[in-house]
Amino acid sequence: MRKFLGSFCMMLCISISSYGQNPQLKSGIVFKKLFLDYQSQNGGSISKFDDYRHGFEIGFQRMLTDKVALNIPLRYGVVDSHLDSINCLKKTIASIDAQFQYQFIEPGRKVIPYVLAGLGGVYEKEGEFNLQVPAGLGFYFRLAPNAFINIQSEFRYSFSNNRNNLQHGIGFTYLIGKVTEDEVKPKPEMAKPDSDNDGIPDELDLCPNAFGSKELNGCPDKDGDGVADYLDKCPEVKGLKEFGGCPDSDNDGISDNEDECPKVAGPASNKGCPVKIEEPIVLDSDGDGVEDSKDKCPKEKGSIASMGCPDADGDGIPDKEDKCPDKPGLKIYYGCPDTDGDGIDDSRDKCPNIAGTVANEGCPEIKKEDKKTLEVAMQAVQFQTGSAVLKPESSIVLTQIADIMSRYPDFNMTISGHTDNTGSASANQTLSEKRAKSCFDFLIKKGVAAVRMSFAGYGESRPISTNDNEKGRTFNRRVEFNLIPRQ
Repeated sequence: MRKFLGSFCMMLCISISSYGQNPQLKSGIVFKKLFLDYQSQNGGSISKFDDYRHGFEIGFQRMLTDKVALNIPLRYGVVDSHLDSINCLKKTIASIDAQFQYQFIEPGRKVIPYVLAGLGGVYEKEGEFNLQVPAGLGFYFRLAPNAFINIQSEFRYSFSNNRNNLQHGIGFTYLIGKVTEDEVKPKPEMAKPDSDNDGIPDELDLCPNAFGSKELNGCPDKDGDGVADYLDKCPEVKGLKEFGGCPDSDNDGISDNEDECPKVAGPASNKGCPVKIEEPIVLDSDGDGVEDSKDKCPKEKGSIASMGCPDADGDGIPDKEDKCPDKPGLKIYYGCPDTDGDGIDDSRDKCPNIAGTVANEGCPEIKKEDKKTLEVAMQAVQFQTGSAVLKPESSIVLTQIADIMSRYPDFNMTISGHTDNTGSASANQTLSEKRAKSCFDFLIKKGVAAVRMSFAGYGESRPISTNDNEKGRTFNRRVEFNLIPRQ
């Protein structure tokens, strides 16, 4: 390891000194606030932002080319050693990396995205030194020719167990040295050919040899109707786009060039000329007061409000379109009511008589502190060794669960028992069922109705951690409590 670190440091020194030989390279210093996530990559959740820890970075940057940079960040912070719902061991860490950045946009632009990769060493105050390989992406936002806001996220693969992590940072990068305006201005583009001098390059001009407007891609429009001459069926007369540039003088929907009576309105069936109108015969086959031409159900008697179709619940929505044909409802809910007024109709609402949220399918949201109680209960409910007899201290959290059930009357609960793999599978299955039953019986004594609960045992079949050590087996010996909306 010492030999490797010596080679690594020598590589950094050679890299830095060699870059200094090029007078065009830009040096810079970097400051960042870090958000350290050692949990989501080792059994936790990436969305639990409360588990993120903090750190700081100061670094040195050196541009190798217009698009490639070397970054040497020094970092310091405090992280959790592992995800544990009961204990959380914090460790101080310090690290140094060599990271190479590839920038996708030429210098001088306002926003510069980049990708990064490299190698780093991490020292843990209460742990072992380990090597990590970072890879990620970031953005520079230019404030001045040599000052940037920097946002970066990276995944860090560790050569030690359970040390993979994510690190996110936001900070400031300052380039050392004088930067002239010529160095940051984008290079002007060379003028492109424009044969008709209309301001549109020939490569984009649909009519490169005729002066035209930008709106028509460089083509002329003699009559000024917004239709280019090469597409205009009536290029000498101002018309409408929908008629290919021809007018419709009588406004009968037939352009003058196809209308045999362009000054008098008439139907298309008569080539634009008027016809003699006869009184129509009104038919109402089902006798519901809605003539057949307007009746959506001409063979079935209905109501005027439902356009002649049957409407059993009288809510104005035809039965064939009504998702709740026997209950008056609202059109916005396709004929279904919203009894609890939570914006979710009864056909989709799993708790139709109590207001809830869309995210919880119409049922009330479970409070964060109650969810936490149910999570802690997995390990807090304890039994006598090898039996289903509850220890006295288990009554505290079980009583809290009974209180939760009283606060959520529209929810039922499933109780599932689990064991580690110590002993035979059949014995573990039986023990898990008995332990789930013990919790079930305790909650009944606390006033929870039996019909609102169910219990089951799964033995060793559903571990949540390894069974190769005592700590993992401790996590696997648990009872889970899950609230489920009542159907």
